[in-house]
This record gives sequence, structure tokens and C-alpha cells, in this order.
Amino acid sequence: MSRTLPALLVPLALPSTALAHTGIGAHDAPFVSGLLHPFLGPDHLLAMIAVGLFAAMTGGRARWACPASFVGAMVLGGVLGFEGTALPVVEPAILASVIVLGLAIALALRPPVAFACGVIALFGIAHGHAHGLEGPALGGLPYAAGFVVATSVLHGVGLALGHGAGALGRPAVVRALGALTAIAGLALAAG
Repeated sequence: MSRTLPALLVPLALPSTALAHTGIGAHDAPFVSGLLHPFLGPDHLLAMIAVGLFAAMTGGRARWACPASFVGAMVLGGVLGFEGTALPVVEPAILASVIVLGLAIALALRPPVAFACGVIALFGIAHGHAHGLEGPALGGLPYAAGFVVATSVLHGVGLALGHGAGALGRPAVVRALGALTAIAGLALAAG
């Protein structure tokens, strides 16, 4: 598996895949549209898994507080986007989330949980705003419910990867995943 995972991440680093918003829209299935959106945007996918990895690496109450901060703030950002409220630097903040979270994991940073949750919440607002802008066209509340479920699942994937590596006595695997995430974020930013 250690050779397979980096190979799976390579396509995510290619500039041609740097599409935050895929334009998917099954208008007759808004929940499914919301559910798929984070999986089809490499920036969203990487950041959401990274939140779980960071939470697992940090441990303690961060395991639930970091993902909860992201999801709660993402819902707030989604409402702002849904209402058409303009926020500055949303796309740069989304890309920054991938790079910053990746670096924090790679460097095994463990800031105070309240600080980490605050930064993660800011990233969550940006991701939510991007999702919310597409919400009215893609089905409103069912669309939002889909992306909340998808985000929670992706946080869970990151938590599982982090805890699995920890249980195997391989914290370097988590740090390597963080480094790959940061590199992919830089590639997306360059694209």
C-alpha cells in the first residue's frame, strides 16, 4: 500500500486536474451532486482528508474538534455562498488550506487545539462558500446535505489513515502524506 498511495496522488497534482468546481450538476439528484462535489475537486478532496490526518496526528480532543470546526464553518460559508455574499480570496484560501494543512502534517506541528480549530474553520468557510455558490443551481438544501456528508466521510478517511499509521507504528507515513498533500497543493496553485 505504501507504494500505491503516492501513485494515486500523482494525478491530483497535475495542473489539468486543478478544478475546484467541476460543474457537475445532476439537477434531478441534488443530494448526489453535493455528495460528489468534494470527491471530484482535488483541492476539496485533499484538504478534507488532510483535516482528518491532522486531527489524528494531533490526537486528544482535536480528533473531533478539528473536523467539527471545518464542517460547522463550511456550513456557514455555504449559507453565505448560497445567499450570494461575496467573500474575498475564496479560491486562494482553498488552495492555502491544502498547502498549510499538508505542511502542518509533514512538519508534525501540534499547535493549541483552539488555534488549530480557528485556522481550520477559516478554511472551512472558504470551502463552504465555494460549494454554496453552486447550491441554488444544484438543489439547495439536499445539495448542501450531500456535501456535508461527503466532507464528513473524507474527514473520516483522514482520521482512519492517521490512526492506522499510528497503530502500525508508522508516524512517518502520516508525515509523508502531509508532504505529498502540500506538494499537490503547490501544483494546483501553479496550474
